[in-house]
Amino acid sequence: MSQAYLNALGIACSLGVGKAAVAEALFGAATHGLRSIEGWVPGRSLPLGEVGAALPPVPEGLAHRDTRNNRLLLLAAQEIESDIRAAIARFGAARVAVVVGTSTTGIEEATAQIAARAVHGSWADDYRYSDQELGAPAAFLAEWLGVAGPCYAISTACTSGARALISARRLLKLDLCDAVICGGADTLCRLATHGFHALEATSPERCQPFSRERRGINIGEAAALFLMTRDAAPVALVGGGASSDAYHMSSPVPDGRGASDAMHQALVMAGIDPGTIDYVNLHGTATEHNDAMESHAMADTFVRAVPCSSTKGLTGHTLGAAGALEAGFCWLALHDPQRRLPPHAWNGEADPALPPLAFTEKGASLPSGQRYLMSNSFAFGGNNASLILAGDV
Repeated sequence: MSQAYLNALGIACSLGVGKAAVAEALFGAATHGLRSIEGWVPGRSLPLGEVGAALPPVPEGLAHRDTRNNRLLLLAAQEIESDIRAAIARFGAARVAVVVGTSTTGIEEATAQIAARAVHGSWADDYRYSDQELGAPAAFLAEWLGVAGPCYAISTACTSGARALISARRLLKLDLCDAVICGGADTLCRLATHGFHALEATSPERCQPFSRERRGINIGEAAALFLMTRDAAPVALVGGGASSDAYHMSSPVPDGRGASDAMHQALVMAGIDPGTIDYVNLHGTATEHNDAMESHAMADTFVRAVPCSSTKGLTGHTLGAAGALEAGFCWLALHDPQRRLPPHAWNGEADPALPPLAFTEKGASLPSGQRYLMSNSFAFGGNNASLILAGDV
């Protein structure tokens, strides 16, 4: 097929809103987006990656789609609205698709409604079951933009956003559309914070990916949206691989073979060998088992040490949005005039029990020329995804 290009990016996370603000915080690593917030878990204050900016109201006529998740998605979409509208005008509404990854969608609003029903015995007049449907974010974008191409959501936990990009590329390959609005969005919700806390997977402090002192994740929220077409652009999605090792409901297979398989598939699709990869954005959740698994998968895939980092110490783990957000970080690196790479955010205390990795530090940069960046996402249920972005820097 002709190449799948990532023509535009809209992005919002706890580091900031918009490409310029996020890039400044990401590459400088002078600050992070995590702060301790009470109320999400009873009796606890947890570091969370909350988007502090005011979110836009849903457009007129879309009150039935009013959730925080959709508002955050709209914030990211507005950054590239002119690019999207131009694509619709060029290709026609029926040739523009929408694929969005999510895991929480409007469940926070639904949770509040369920709690109110338990007290009052009946549903409130403004209760909308559709808020919690996983397809709601994609349907919201399609209704707002007036597009009529394929429209669906992907919910594979923490690989959702990455798999949305893989699916978007496939839609172009099958000639089912000429442009795809694709990415991921997830917002903070009590279902997720309580769930991860019950699993004893949340850290009471800022997370420390791959550290011997790692104690778990910090949860965050984000939205990242790409416009993907066949039109040549500085950055292309050249590879995508996915696998499911089905080892355990919440723990990855320890030797990392499922993650290795996803990376291998992405390399084969891109037509390159592992030595060509210039940087890997690690999944790096700062949990005991996930970091150990990923370290083994990296050692199995790459003979030489490849520069790599986890950015979850800056943003928190944004769940269904993480794959799209971190692909967005690779996109930003390939557009950066100084060719800067995201530094690894941690305390510098390596775990001697893990295969060593070549973590990037502040100021790390890419060599000039054609570059290949990989972004990894690994989820509950042994669901794995790996993306490869290419660009000439």
